[in-house]
Amino acid sequence: MSVKRVLSDGSIYRKTILSNGLRVVTEKIPSVRSISLGVWVDVGARNESASENGVTHMIEHMLFKGTKKRTAQQIASEIENLGGSLNAFTSRENTCYLARVMYEHLDTAVDVLADLSQNATLTPANLAKEKKVICEEIKESLENPSDHVYDLFAKAYWGNHPLGQPILGSIKTVSGMPRTRLVSYMKRNYKNRSVVIAASGAVSHEKLVRLAKEKFDFADGTAESGLAAKRSKDRTISLNPDGINQTHICIGFPGVKYADNERTPALAIATYLGGGMSSVLFQKIREEKGLAYSVYTYHDSYRDAGIFGAYLATDAKGAPAAVSIIVQECAKLKKKKLTKEKLDQIRAQLIGNLTLGMESTSARMNRLARQELILGDYRSLDDTIKEIEKLKATGILNLANHLFDLSNVAVAVKGPAQKKALEHALQN
Repeated sequence: MSVKRVLSDGSIYRKTILSNGLRVVTEKIPSVRSISLGVWVDVGARNESASENGVTHMIEHMLFKGTKKRTAQQIASEIENLGGSLNAFTSRENTCYLARVMYEHLDTAVDVLADLSQNATLTPANLAKEKKVICEEIKESLENPSDHVYDLFAKAYWGNHPLGQPILGSIKTVSGMPRTRLVSYMKRNYKNRSVVIAASGAVSHEKLVRLAKEKFDFADGTAESGLAAKRSKDRTISLNPDGINQTHICIGFPGVKYADNERTPALAIATYLGGGMSSVLFQKIREEKGLAYSVYTYHDSYRDAGIFGAYLATDAKGAPAAVSIIVQECAKLKKKKLTKEKLDQIRAQLIGNLTLGMESTSARMNRLARQELILGDYRSLDDTIKEIEKLKATGILNLANHLFDLSNVAVAVKGPAQKKALEHALQN
């Protein structure tokens, strides 16, 4: 099957499904000379059992440590010697292996990514070394409170569900991970129908399809499905003193899933409350009260769930007041519609942020692949802008009333805090 769409900005979207089920999606951008290329596997940390926690991320590391025909040095240098870059990341839902190269080096990029994703040797010696590397990565995260608090929040929000597990795993699970577990996990999840080859930039779709047919052929079938998103508790406050002086706080509510029609209003709420220096929470918590240096809100969407969250860092005395301001501003959104002027500002901010972000071929490739994995479809920049332009104050009011239910709130704190004071601050 092949699909083609010419977009208003001159870019061309195309999609082809190969006979083995692997999907190739591209967005050709006439004004650039580079290509961002990604091999996306529809498996992430949420697919792991408790004993497997960290295996997805460990596989991501290990695939760069050598294949049947390339050493780790050769994998890195073959792209970098051409002026390109090679990288990978693991999220809660996906794994991506990506390269950025000049358009004339597409063949090399495909060959390297195909080799490492299908022919990695996963030798015991390399595994032993990489376990040490990942354990150091975990220690670095644990000692960075503005990073670690997100893992604490995921645990507070999701409990024992796999979405509550750290993507990196723990030192215990990583240190004890046998090679057989990596091999088994890849066999179960690196499947043709769960792989998307995505590219954005100066890419020839026909050429990429030809190269994909030649170079990629995982096992037949699809990856194992993760557990449906479900919280074990509705309201949670997790305190983690950890002997540090500053108090880092994540507070969140149930959000909306990626394909939900209310995702745009959810992003609008996040923009209004904490999307930059002009946002309500930044102005009230930092500029007016001087309670925090960093404060912002965000909305994360998964295929079957979402989280609306706020983060700030303050001292123990200021924490209750800062949390109280967050709760009050959320409550205000439930009672009164935003003015036309404010709504126009939010629309302009969302459209501007999106458009500027899409000037990066890497960002466009990421968006292209994630849409294919979750929606099985493509929404252009123009399509999204039209959705933003349709934003209504009533829709934001209704969603705020749906989201901001304090019986569903989750709070994670890293650093000194008094639970009673926080409980009081959470009263509306």
